[in-house]
Parts: sequence; C-alpha cells; structure tokens
Amino acid sequence: MDDIINIRLNKKKALEQESIVVYGHKFDKQEPIKSLTDNYQENKPVTTAGRIMTIRSHGGSAFCDIKDFSGKVQVYLRKDKLGANQFNIFKQVDIGDIIGVSGKILKTHRGEITIDVEQLTMLAKALMPLPEKWHGLKDVETRYRQRYLDLVSNDEVKDIFLLRTKIISSIRSFFDNRGYLEVETPMLHPIAGGAAGRPFKTRHNVYDSDLFMRIAPELYLKRLLVGGMDKVYEINKSFRNEGISPRHNPEFTMLEAYTAYADYNDMMKLTEDLVSHLAKKLLKEEKVIYKGREIDLTPPWNRISFAQVMKNNFDISPDDEISQWVNKLKAKGIEIDTKELSRTKLINIIADIIEPKEDAQSAKPVFVTDYFTELCPLAKTKPDNPALSERFELYMGGMEVANAYSELNDPIQQKERFKQQAEADGAGMIDEDYVKALEYGMPPAGGLGIGIDRLVMIFTNTDTIREVILFPQLKPEKG
Repeated sequence: MDDIINIRLNKKKALEQESIVVYGHKFDKQEPIKSLTDNYQENKPVTTAGRIMTIRSHGGSAFCDIKDFSGKVQVYLRKDKLGANQFNIFKQVDIGDIIGVSGKILKTHRGEITIDVEQLTMLAKALMPLPEKWHGLKDVETRYRQRYLDLVSNDEVKDIFLLRTKIISSIRSFFDNRGYLEVETPMLHPIAGGAAGRPFKTRHNVYDSDLFMRIAPELYLKRLLVGGMDKVYEINKSFRNEGISPRHNPEFTMLEAYTAYADYNDMMKLTEDLVSHLAKKLLKEEKVIYKGREIDLTPPWNRISFAQVMKNNFDISPDDEISQWVNKLKAKGIEIDTKELSRTKLINIIADIIEPKEDAQSAKPVFVTDYFTELCPLAKTKPDNPALSERFELYMGGMEVANAYSELNDPIQQKERFKQQAEADGAGMIDEDYVKALEYGMPPAGGLGIGIDRLVMIFTNTDTIREVILFPQLKPEKG
C-alpha cells in the first residue's frame, strides 16, 4: 500500500511541477452524467465531471469511465485533440481521481455513448486506491465505517440511499398535499418523555441543568394541537440509549403526524394511503419483496387483536396480577427474570413471540390493535372496554414499522397515567407543562409514528437497519 501511495504522491508532484492545480477550484459542471446520457444528442457540446473508475490506454489515446452519483459515461482522450500538455496531465491520473471534461458527445462503433474530450481539468487527486474492481468493498464493518467508499464501489448501496431520499421527499409531498404543516420541535428536552426508552443525557452549562436528547417529539407536537394547528407532521431524529441490533440504532429517523378531530381508525387509513402511495409512486406497484416473501400493500390491510392473542396464546387478561402473568408465561416455557419486573417489561419480553408472522408466501401488513391500557399511557381507552386502548402497531414482514393512538386529551387522566407509569417503571419527572397544556384544551386527535429507517428496509429488501443509515453507530475501533 505504501508503494502505491508513493507512486500517486510522485504523480501529484509531477503535476504541480507543471503548475497544474491538483485540487481544483470551482468547475462548471453543467449537468449530471445520467442526464447527458439519457438525453443523448449526437455532437452536442457537454461539460461534466466525475471520478475515474477505469483507464484503458492505447499509446496516444485512452478510454476512461467516469462516474458521478447519477451514473457513468465513457470518455475518449486523444493526444492530437487535447494537445501534448493536456495529454501529459492525463498520464499522471489514476483510478479514483476526479476530473472535469468538456467535449462533444457521440457513440462509438459499438454504440457506447462517449464524450470526445476537448478539455481536461484536474479536480482532485486520490492518494488512496479504490477497492479492487472485481471484488469491490465487501467487508461489512469497513463498508459502514467508510461509507464514502461503499457508495463509490457498490451501486446497489447507492440505489438504497437514492430510494431513501425519494421516500422522505414523497412523504413530505403526501402530507403537504393533504394540508399538514411541517414543523420542527426541540431535540433537547428538559424531561425525557413521549415514549418508552432510555435517553441520552447531557448538560446545559449556562442554565446549569440536565437535558435529554429526545426519545420522541410527541408531547411537543401535541402542544401544537392545543395551539390550534390542526394537522402537523415532523420528520425527526430521535435517540434512545439502548441496544444495537438489526432493527435498532441509537439515532433513528421518525415520521410523526397528528390530526385534530380524528382517531386511531383515521390514522390506520392514513397509514394505508401513505405506504400504498409511496409504493405506487416509487416502485410502480403495490407489492414488495422482503426477505424472500411478497408483501401486498394494497389496502385494506389485516387487523388482529393483541388482547385476543394474549388470551389465546397465554391465557393472560389485562386485569391479571404480575404473578399470574409470570406463572402463565412460565407454563408456556418462557423464562422470566423476576427481578424488578413490571407488566411493561413482561410485554417487551414476549413482544417477539406475538409479532405477526404469516406463513403465506404473499401477506398483507398487519395492524395489531386492542393493547392493554397500562401499556399506553398517552392513548384513549376504548369506550366499551377501559382495560384496552385505542392504539395500533403496524407490522410488515414481521417487523414493527408504525405506532398510533387516539390521543388522550383529558389532563386529569393524563397526569394520573404519568404517575402510574413513573411508579411502575421507576421513571423520573412528570411533564407538568404538557399536562398544563392539556388543561387549556386539546381537541380529540389521532397521532401516528412511522419508523422511516424500517420502512426503507422493507422497500429496499435489506435485513439490517445499518444498510439504510448512511453512518450507523459502530463500536469504537480498537487500537
């Protein structure tokens, strides 16, 4: 490797001795490579730029492939057209260097679109070689740590993040067109709330007070409903100081949307409409393949009752004592650590067991409804059964992707729920300001949260969240 770097450094020096600016200034790149190839016009003058991916020299001429984020094109360099000085510049370039080219676009006798270069500009010298052409960048850990090389070397990775960008853009358009206001709420919270999860803690020196990276934006968004914003959404970064797994990253992207005068049934319809819209617009069909199985996104989707599953599988009812839960779960062969145990923790233990996992080759997404009220401190109860909440979780491909409620807007009930949650989970402070906001009156509303990272996993058929986050959290390198 040292020999390769020294050779490239010597080429850099050779260019500098010829008064060539090796790390160039502004370059007038007139269009992306894909645009000029898609809109091919014989002999059209073009100016573009990209990274050299291949070099094929033939004495006084050479062919190169240059690539930008949109695509790749062949360039043809001739000494008799460029002149000796310009062609000498080319002799000092390597695979990985970034160049700008101007010339006429044409097709070779083999029909390949090619730029016949008339002007060559050096823009950046790569001192490190790119991964070997035929094997690319394969080591998973290296791919995540050096995502810049991953994007250059692996087109399928680039396509994942292009689709991710389009998904987020299309989500914005979907909500904007339905009259929702996109808002921004704080990422630093004085109280960790809005969802269950361990927060990241920091310190504000000026105010000499603790702050928490947000677990969820929910309580701030619902304050906006109190303020008269009837339809709001936020595409937000949230943080949870918890484990890392194929489905979890400490920093993740969420969509949260709130609709005044609606309930969780309306949010089901909104979710179906949104995901179906994204599939038709971006995938051109309402079916995706995830982990070898087809998921049919055509509404309406399936619905199952959490309470009924708990009853059928474990004979557990919401009014059972914790000791009864433990005994019934142990009777089904589930090992339980009874130290500091709560019903919420028990639910987390058996969550993987109750996740919908259809055996059919083609399955629809599943709304899981009828959650126990004590698991839903921010949701309204069902009018006909206060032990159950108006809440759903959405599962696609056996993975939770969304969560929604009919939002609790009774300030007295809400404060009592906060107290019960604090006692059960050993939680900290109650968000008194949020309760005060409810005391001024919040309209009935439906709220929805969708994990964008997981949705992208489904749409791109990837089995780990790290593949859809540009820079996932990694264990520090040793040494």
